[in-house]
Amino acid sequence: MNSPLFGTAGTSESFKTMGYKTSAQVPEYTAAMGLDAFEYQCGRGVRLGEALAKTIRAGAEARGIYFSLHAPYYISMSSMEEEKRLNSVDYILQSAAAVRALGGRRVIFHAGSCGKQSREEALAKALDTMARMQTALDEAGFEDITLCPETMGKVGQLGTLDEVLALCKVDKRITPCIDFGHLNARDGGWIKGKEQYAFILDRMAEELGDERAVNFHAHFSRIEYTTGGEKRHLTFADTVFGPPFEPLMEVLWQRRLAPVIVCESAGTQAEDAAVMKGYYKALAGG
Repeated sequence: MNSPLFGTAGTSESFKTMGYKTSAQVPEYTAAMGLDAFEYQCGRGVRLGEALAKTIRAGAEARGIYFSLHAPYYISMSSMEEEKRLNSVDYILQSAAAVRALGGRRVIFHAGSCGKQSREEALAKALDTMARMQTALDEAGFEDITLCPETMGKVGQLGTLDEVLALCKVDKRITPCIDFGHLNARDGGWIKGKEQYAFILDRMAEELGDERAVNFHAHFSRIEYTTGGEKRHLTFADTVFGPPFEPLMEVLWQRRLAPVIVCESAGTQAEDAAVMKGYYKALAGG
């Protein structure tokens, strides 16, 4: 990837209003919205039939749509219940099979809550789980699938920028999913402009030191927050809460970075992703 790809997590409300009815039409809809990527949502479990996956894959390949997949939300890499923690490895394997069927390679997932243990203890468990996940993928023939742990928006969740980068150091293939809205929400709205975005990108480059800091995965949306962090996702029309997307696009252009940027706005994700793509293209002179 030489420039960012822009897409959505799931479909906007406009999917139905434009007359689309089934998941098989997602590639057509994504292309019609002028977008390049789509993140298939398996947050409540991996339930993707072989025939549907084949149809979606054909539609995506014909239109050049880059597919990724969000793994189940109930993954818990640092659970104090050993069985629950190790079950997370199985959910990753299920997700890997599904994303391959879709023609994609990236599996995005949440590390889970820290629970009633210190962040250090939670991270130690998560690092062990991460290693088990990568080993399980390799042993099952999914060595080409890229795991993408996500930065999280609630203070009690494992998923600060540094925690995610630590997870990525388990294996050089593991690539961060930087959710800028989450990072903004968990620390009280600290992302105001290019300086803060540059800080995040610099940390990635310092800690990873390779192409993962260039071709990383990203989520973006404005998010309402409280003292505990993330409360709810908003749309670009809701401007009370940030972060702003324009300075991020400017820094990405200046540094020639090429992440996959998945918009998670509340119901207008395709429209808002198109706004980001349009802004970036204008910066790039086209």
